[in-house]
Amino acid sequence: MIQVDPFNEIPVYQQIVEQVRLGVARGQLKPGDKLEPVRQLAERVTVNPSTVARAYQLLEHDGIIETNRRRGSVVARSSDAESLRTMRESRLRSIVERPLVEALAQGYSPEEVAAAFDLQLAAWRERRLPAPAPVVGRGGSETRPYDGGLRFAGSHDLALETLWAFARRGRPDFAVTTSYVGSLDGLLALFHGEADLAGSHILDEATGDYNVPILQRLFPGGALCIVTLAEREQGLIVPAGNPANLHAWADLARPGLRLVNRQPGAGTRTLLDHHLRREQIAAEKLAGYGFIATTHLAAAAAVAEGRADVALGLYAAARAYGLHFVPLARERYDLIFHAARRDHPPLAAVFALLRTAEFRAVVNELGGYDTQHTGEEMGV
Repeated sequence: MIQVDPFNEIPVYQQIVEQVRLGVARGQLKPGDKLEPVRQLAERVTVNPSTVARAYQLLEHDGIIETNRRRGSVVARSSDAESLRTMRESRLRSIVERPLVEALAQGYSPEEVAAAFDLQLAAWRERRLPAPAPVVGRGGSETRPYDGGLRFAGSHDLALETLWAFARRGRPDFAVTTSYVGSLDGLLALFHGEADLAGSHILDEATGDYNVPILQRLFPGGALCIVTLAEREQGLIVPAGNPANLHAWADLARPGLRLVNRQPGAGTRTLLDHHLRREQIAAEKLAGYGFIATTHLAAAAAVAEGRADVALGLYAAARAYGLHFVPLARERYDLIFHAARRDHPPLAAVFALLRTAEFRAVVNELGGYDTQHTGEEMGV
């Protein structure tokens, strides 16, 4: 159903035109479908009938609708949906081009612009999700059915989101299903054949190394490949200005602080628990220890929206929401897969992108990442 916004800078008649074009391009309006009569639509959206008539005339001129006295205005049977899609894509490019040119004119690099766009898009997607309710127990995304593309399971990461975006831009047919269930459950999905690629950053307290010790225990005798995505900063995400003046792990024990945590098995939660033990802080005494967010952006959103006072997470997530960040740890995030699957086309495409200078440059601009070892590979 056509809706208009009288306060939008786009003229009302043009809003009607664009909505009909979009409906046809998406297949929501099919050849022969009847549009609302001019006076009926004008009355419903409270505009002058001449405004609707102008929109319909433009649509008829472009061959998108046909109008006659007996049938009224209907979608043209000869309408070329492909040309409409092309027109829509061209319009989107022109919309995106304006702020891009403005940013470049002000001296920002293409990598800085790409990183800022990816961060804001990821934060916007997170805002569209329902606010997570405080729950206790295992969290995570539901694993979607295997459709022949790349199946990823593991820890959430913003550099990883950028990797998927690069893959989609380079290959429109690239398909990836993501299940952000935390590092441990991602490795278990790989173990059970439910994922092609796992993402992990699990700290081994005995050795201080990431991922390798647990892989040796979980996959004894299995031939795995580990590829470094990036090294990254973890720390406290707090409101702008750091009103509680938090600077160290021990500060989490302050009375009255509300924490937002990650799900059991998440590498970030493992890191938190490790430092709580070192500081001799009883986890059950922390308000919000059972309040779970399944991604770094969801945790940052809880702080930004005032549902929590502090979260442990990535600098890039804090930056996406304009929050303050207190760096406390540096860790390595790895991608793991079975060595026998090395030539699986989606995997090969992802790792080719991972090693490009362009990808590294954008990830560096996200903030809090070090790509010096990105793309390096080792076996287990």
